[in-house]
Formats: sequence, C-alpha cells, structure tokens
Amino acid sequence: MRKKITKAIFPVAGMGTRFLPATKSVPKEIMTLVDRPLVQYAIDEAREAGIKDFIFVTSRGTGALEDYFDLAPQLEQELRKKGKEDLLKILKSTNMDSGQIAYVRQHKPLGLGHAVWCARHLIGNEPFAVMLPDDVIAAEKPCLAQMVEAYAENPGNIVAAMEVPDEKTSSYGMLDIKEDMGRIVSTKGMVEKPKMGEAPSNLAVIGRYILTPTVLKMLNKKRPGAGGEIQLTDAISDAREAGEEVYGYRFEGHRFDCGSKSGFLQATVSFALAREDLRDDLWAYLNDIIYAEKAAQ
Repeated sequence: MRKKITKAIFPVAGMGTRFLPATKSVPKEIMTLVDRPLVQYAIDEAREAGIKDFIFVTSRGTGALEDYFDLAPQLEQELRKKGKEDLLKILKSTNMDSGQIAYVRQHKPLGLGHAVWCARHLIGNEPFAVMLPDDVIAAEKPCLAQMVEAYAENPGNIVAAMEVPDEKTSSYGMLDIKEDMGRIVSTKGMVEKPKMGEAPSNLAVIGRYILTPTVLKMLNKKRPGAGGEIQLTDAISDAREAGEEVYGYRFEGHRFDCGSKSGFLQATVSFALAREDLRDDLWAYLNDIIYAEKAAQ
C-alpha cells in the first residue's frame, strides 16, 4: 500500500534581501499578504492536502517566525474578555498543536537542496512534500491537494509546473518532457536555470513538490550545481536516473511570485479584491487612480 503524504518541509532560511529594509528584523515569510503572513497561506494549503507534520528549515534571525505559531494566552484572554469571538477564532486558526511543528537549522545558505537535506532525519523513509511560501497559489482546490491526488495515480516524484515565456526560463528549473499527457507530463530530466534559448521546454518548476526518500539519498552526495549551490532539481534528476519516474503537474490556479516586490503587490491586490469586506473600497480607489492617470495624459 502506497504511503500517504503527511509530512511537509518549508524552507524558510533565506535572508529576504529583496525586501530590505523590512526583512532586517522581520522574516520575509511573516510579511503580511492582506492580513495573513505568507507562511499562513502555505500552512493552510498543506492542511487541506492532509499534511500533519510541518517541518521548517530556518536560519539565524527567524525567531519571529517561530513565535508566530506559539499560543498567545494573554491576547486570547483580552479578546475573550471583550467578546471579540470572530477575532479569537481567527487567532486560534494560527495555532499549531504540540509536536505538530518542528524546526531544523540550516547554518549555511547552500541552496534549496541543502535546506531539504537538513530535514532528512525527520522525514525518514517516507514520501514527503516541499512547499516554498514565496509561491502563493490562488486556486479553488489547493495546489498541493491537486498534486496529492495526482500522486495517488502516478507514483514517483511530482513537481508543480507552469508555462513561462522564453525570456524567463533562466530563472527556473525547466522540465525536459518525455510525454505530454495534458495535466501530467512525464520527463526525461530537469535543467536548472538554463540560458535563454537553451531550455528543453517552456514548462517551469515552481515551489510545490512531492518527493520520494530516494531524493534525500541523492542529496547526500552534496553535489554543487547551478550557482555553486546544492540544487533540489539535480537530486530529482538523479532519482530519475536511478529508475524513479519524475512527473510535472500543470496545476489549476494562479501563482504569485511573492519573492519579488511586484509579485507581492499583485498578490495583495488580487487577494484583497477577492474579499467582500475590501473589494468595493479597493475597486473605487483603483478606478480613481486610473481615471486620474488618464486625465493627466
């Protein structure tokens, strides 16, 4: 019987330099998208997919991230005293049960593959998910839940994939496609950040993975790849060379690159417009801006 996916790794050890000076004291993953931190979107998506154990790979300076998931008894008491039950319910939804969340330290920034490798002892010999909180995906059915369903019918390693224009292929791991079956594609391999014009396809890997223990074994080699870092895509390709299937999954939904300022702003506007309590005021403001800009031309 195939094991269920119940563990997920969240690599959050990056320094967030593109968001300085905000990230001088605030981990990027708890920067708020409307009224929830980025990491909460990832946690909620993981829960919807059946994840029970949450493993965060952190670095020095991410104490605020750990505090976020702790209980806040004094705040809860104040909300209860003032009868603010709605806010109390929201606050409790951020709590994590004891033993459900674990933290592993990545002491040196040696790449995504190394960050995943740091959590190997907590994964053991089980399939697992990897989620990058920078990639926020708006979807009717959460992206990871879609992938878990695909995994049930396609055993092996599965990476979330989307099409990107040629000029952006050098920013992604790109799939070398063996057979395109629509939502699922089988692959011959993966190429990390190829130069423009050298990508084997326009199907890029984004921050959702379902991986087998074989990938962890390949990461034990600690082989430097693109940029001199230990690349997760290299280990996945090595697993394929060892006989495991690697699939790309074209997910349903819209992905926002919240690791960039423009992507973060786009996500903020999109998620705010999806909220009934914010939509009308924001639409009115945006229309005023557009009208003023046209009038000035």
